Order: sequence, then structure tokens, then C-alpha cells
Amino acid sequence: MARIERIVDPADPRLRDYTDLRDVQLRSAREPAEGLFIAEGERTIQRAFAAGYAPRSILCEERWLPGLADVLQADVPAYLVGPEVLHGTTGFPVHRGALASFARKALPAVADVLAGADRVVVLEDLADHTNVGAVVRSAAALGWDAVLVTPGCADPLYRRAIRTSMGAVFAVAWTRLDVPDGPGLLRQLGFEVVALTPSADAAPLQDVQPPTRLAVALGAEGPGLSSAWLDGADRRVRIPLGEGIDSLNVATAAAVAFYALGPRR
Repeated sequence: MARIERIVDPADPRLRDYTDLRDVQLRSAREPAEGLFIAEGERTIQRAFAAGYAPRSILCEERWLPGLADVLQADVPAYLVGPEVLHGTTGFPVHRGALASFARKALPAVADVLAGADRVVVLEDLADHTNVGAVVRSAAALGWDAVLVTPGCADPLYRRAIRTSMGAVFAVAWTRLDVPDGPGLLRQLGFEVVALTPSADAAPLQDVQPPTRLAVALGAEGPGLSSAWLDGADRRVRIPLGEGIDSLNVATAAAVAFYALGPRR
């Protein structure tokens, strides 16, 4: 059962997990190093808990306690604060009223994540957490099995990515892909690799007959996929666009590709 502790000072050391949440650079380095992540909002906190992540603590106003009854069964501190303390600690108004700090799990091996998977997403160096969360949300909604992120990709467990994904990061298997030849590894594991690109010489999406096991690689907005993925893929695919439009937001392009190439319904 959670231990209820009331706190009136935003500088209280017990709240250290929740400080400087608006400092993206600081939190992006600190959270993985300290083995934690922050979930925001009642529903997201519940989804993280249901997915087997162990809570470290809860921070909320008292009125949010009833909606967190399941999580409060864990033996963790629940810090009750007023809105001023909540704002002062986190650095922004927490409109969803509740935050929770969770312990990260060790990332699984790529082969373990892909065992039994037929549809895989590869995110190469997407720096924007919002885009990462949106892509994962579309992958979950459209029946894709797993997500692989390169070392330069934004953290799927960063608060903004979790929020944008609506907690889908807890439902889709994912891990880091840190090998010299990503396309080669995926082929060894039985996947055909498709590079999504706006290049005119790529095959139109509607002409592609998806194989049984497929991995789609997506690059960051602006630079797109690196030559390693473009040259290493089995084929390049583009989404045909109207005249004068040269590209889509990566999260939008991902959703279109996931629908077109996803599991048949």
C-alpha cells in the first residue's frame, strides 16, 4: 500500500525525480542514466503500471488519488501537494493533475523483440519526441508488432513521447538497434527491408505487395534516412504527393505506410 506523504515545499529533496521536467536536454540525459521515466496523467500512469513497470513514487493533488487506486496498491510513496508546489517542482502547470516516476526495464535484445513479429518499424535518428510518440501510437493502432530505434533516436520513454503516444509505448515491443549494418541484421532475421523516402525514383506505395515479414525504415525530418539505410534496403518506397508538395511530416507518412503495408484485415 502506498505511503501518503504531504509536501509543501517544491524544493523538498523527496521530489527530485520531478524537478526540471521542462529541460529536455537535462532530462533526456538524466532519466536513462538514473533508470527512471515520468508518466503524466491518470490513464498513462495506469497503463505503465499495467505493463509491468515498477513505480518509484507518485506526485499529485489529493483529488486524483481515487483514479490511481490500482497503482496505490504498490509499496511506494505518494506525495500529495497543492497546485503551486506541483508547478514549482515541475516547472509547468500539470493539467492532468498527476505524475508518477517509474523504474525502467532493461532493454531486450533485438532478436527477442522480433521473435514472432511480422511488421517492424525502424526509426533512424528521429530527434523529436512528439514524432516518436506519434509513430509508436500509429504502429500500435494499425497492428504493427515492434519498433526499433537507433542510438541517435529520441527516447520513447521521455514524458512527451509517452504523452503523444497515449501510452502506446507500453503496448508495443521496442528496443535500441545499435549495429553497424541494421538492414543486414534484419534480413538475417527474415525481414524484407523497405526504406520510406520522398525520392522520385522510389516505387509508389500503392504498387508494393508487402511480403510476409516486413521492416519499414523511417528517417528524421529534413535529412531523411541515411545512405546506410537507403542503400541497404531491399527497396525504396515513396508516398505519391500532390504537385508542389515534396514531403509529409514523418509521423503522418508513417501512419499512411503502416495502413498500406500493415497486416491484412
